Amino acid sequence: MAGSALVVGASGIVGNNLVRHLRQQEWQIYALARRPPANIGVQPVAADLLDPASVRKALQDLRPTDVFISTWLRQNTEAENIRVNSAMVRNLLDALSPAGSVRHVALVTGLKHYLGPFENYGKGKLPATPFREDQPRLEIENFYYAQEDEVFAAAGRDGFGWSIHRPHTIIGYAVGNAMNMGVTLAVYATICRETGRPFLFPGSATQWNGLTDMTDARLLARHLEWAATTPAARNQAFNVVNGDVFRWSWMWQRLADWFGLKPAPFQGEGIPLERQLADAGPIWSDIARKYRLAEPELGVLTSAWHTDADLGRPIEVVTDMSKSRKLGFLDYQTTDDSFFDLFARLLDERLIP
Repeated sequence: MAGSALVVGASGIVGNNLVRHLRQQEWQIYALARRPPANIGVQPVAADLLDPASVRKALQDLRPTDVFISTWLRQNTEAENIRVNSAMVRNLLDALSPAGSVRHVALVTGLKHYLGPFENYGKGKLPATPFREDQPRLEIENFYYAQEDEVFAAAGRDGFGWSIHRPHTIIGYAVGNAMNMGVTLAVYATICRETGRPFLFPGSATQWNGLTDMTDARLLARHLEWAATTPAARNQAFNVVNGDVFRWSWMWQRLADWFGLKPAPFQGEGIPLERQLADAGPIWSDIARKYRLAEPELGVLTSAWHTDADLGRPIEVVTDMSKSRKLGFLDYQTTDDSFFDLFARLLDERLIP
């Protein structure tokens, strides 16, 4: 039976898609963000998670049964990432504690659990692929671990169940998101088509030739609800990916075809998107003006740094989903269709021409 959900980070790529899914399942939804979305059927909750008083005031009259945490703030160092992002989780769960209404807390992290934080991304001794949930934590500081520990501590205090969700790179609709490969690549392909620039794969030879996987935000939303409502999933950590694997040498051609482009030959090392798009702000503004698009600011739509980090990895990344399958979550999503569905929505929303 559907309960009342507090979606934390409701305007982001995970929260936005989770809210849409839970609405369809007739949950009562509180959508928390610094600037929460004003969707019909959703109660917006504005709060600054770094301000305990702000969080207590915003949540004082709410009685959610299920909490879904899908927010973080990027800092300049991992020490600051740990300090800031663990405080956000702690302040939230402390504010909810007195009411005693919470039965389940889901935390969305990601594969940096296995790969390490941005400062040490893909470096040192890494676990073998495919990544599995029972592999131990890396012996380096990681804000994902700090966030998990805040959830575990609060669960021990308040008696709720928890689940940890580790998606790979997420494909889904969101605007202004810090980690959004799908929209970034759609904007890049549009610029290439409009200007005649070559459609160059920006990543490493390992990513071009090796196997990888991704996570559709809609599938992640279903996984979050499944874990919250499935007793066997209580107090478990899960990988969450679409279920297919691919090579970027194949996917790049698929994306090019959708935009009517001929991809440039891969020369063995890509040119990062941060370099390719460094001068593209005025170009995008002109494209937006020409086609009367809804967002003329390139920086609002793209997150080149994150796309470069994912596509530039020097190691193959494949994720095991056996744990979820064994417990009954059997959903599957082909990744090229994830991209195509997103591109179609971006067209509908007048974000690309």
